[in-house]
Amino acid sequence: MADHAAAPTPERDHPSPSAPAPARAPRGTGPLVTFLLGGLTATTPLAMDMYLPSLPQVTRSLHAPAVTVQLTLTACMAGLALGQLVLGPMSDRWGRRRPLLTGLAVYLVATALCAVAPTVETLIALRLVQGLAGAAGVVIARAAVRDLYDGVAMARFFSTLMLISGAAPVVAPLVGGQILRVTDWRGVFVVLTAVGVLLAALVWARLPETLPPARRHRGGVGEALRAMRGLLADRAFTGYTLAGGFAFAALFAYVSASPFVIQEIYGASPQTFSLLFGLNSVGLVAAGQLNGKVLVGRVALDKVLAAGLTVIVLAATALLLMATGALGDTGLVPVAAALFVLMSAMGVTLPNAQSLALLRTRHAAGSASALLGTTSFLVGAIASPLVGVAGEHTAVPMAVVQLAGALVAAACFVTLCRPWAARETTRAGSEGDEN
Repeated sequence: MADHAAAPTPERDHPSPSAPAPARAPRGTGPLVTFLLGGLTATTPLAMDMYLPSLPQVTRSLHAPAVTVQLTLTACMAGLALGQLVLGPMSDRWGRRRPLLTGLAVYLVATALCAVAPTVETLIALRLVQGLAGAAGVVIARAAVRDLYDGVAMARFFSTLMLISGAAPVVAPLVGGQILRVTDWRGVFVVLTAVGVLLAALVWARLPETLPPARRHRGGVGEALRAMRGLLADRAFTGYTLAGGFAFAALFAYVSASPFVIQEIYGASPQTFSLLFGLNSVGLVAAGQLNGKVLVGRVALDKVLAAGLTVIVLAATALLLMATGALGDTGLVPVAAALFVLMSAMGVTLPNAQSLALLRTRHAAGSASALLGTTSFLVGAIASPLVGVAGEHTAVPMAVVQLAGALVAAACFVTLCRPWAARETTRAGSEGDEN
């Protein structure tokens, strides 16, 4: 039992990023399980992105300012962060299926109630519950991947999940924009409820348990906290977690602010916004597939992560220059192009940050997944209201938050992960073996 609480070490748990571990062939998996795990990770972007085109309509319908309506996103993100912190360790103790099915049931009830919320305060509270319960799908799906895969296979599978879960941001805003043609924002939650019922039924019927009883933790809250403390004691795990979390802040600044930036500042229709949002998601998915099919196994994961963070910093810098008018009146097209580059870079940054962090541990995958998700969504929840502090008629706060998040992510990667040191250690070890 003590081994579960011990801090992971590179020698025991972590193949070098410069020399990825051989794939461990999973058993009991297939296309349907892959689809279901992808669907669970897509639950969150689906609930977020289908709702995005209706944000300006919600401000009018509930007579609330934009900054208050953006709290409906913040509440959902905060719920996702806290929910993962609880549900991840629970899945290490009781297996993956029981907490997952319970979370999905509560998520469905909260989503249905969002459709009849009478005030913005009620909607914020329900979105918090929706996030708390929806966290089950995100954190447990990621832990299940760690149960089933290792090394290069895990990194490639995360890129496959990027294809499946990335389809949700492509489709969701388009569907949301079309729903607004025939009904109001409440209809969006009705559709989300129907999709959730279908996913929950498939999970209940076809998703197997991935954590056998012999590998489950027998302890309670204390053991879960000790496991998390051991994980955080690993400097590199913490570095990858923070790098992914602050990169996610740049992504969520875009998610939270883009409906107002594209529609209110540049005068685009909800349908045009949905098309642009979908195009950016296509870039994210395409980069993720390039990562999984071409880069993983050929290029060190640390190098790919470094390249992704560099591109995000450059794209965010360009956005800030355009938002402040330093480049003149640029219009929608250059802004949309910079956002496309930023989102595409996320396709190689986020899955590799997650893979490198999870490669640090072969135990307590639920707790490790919880720390990854909690960090990302907490930072995202903080970023959401910051992008609206100057009102809905300027893109400067969005660009500032994106650039700050990208710079902090890069700093955490360089100072805590120290990828050059890992490569030097690997090279020295290889030379020693030859001698």
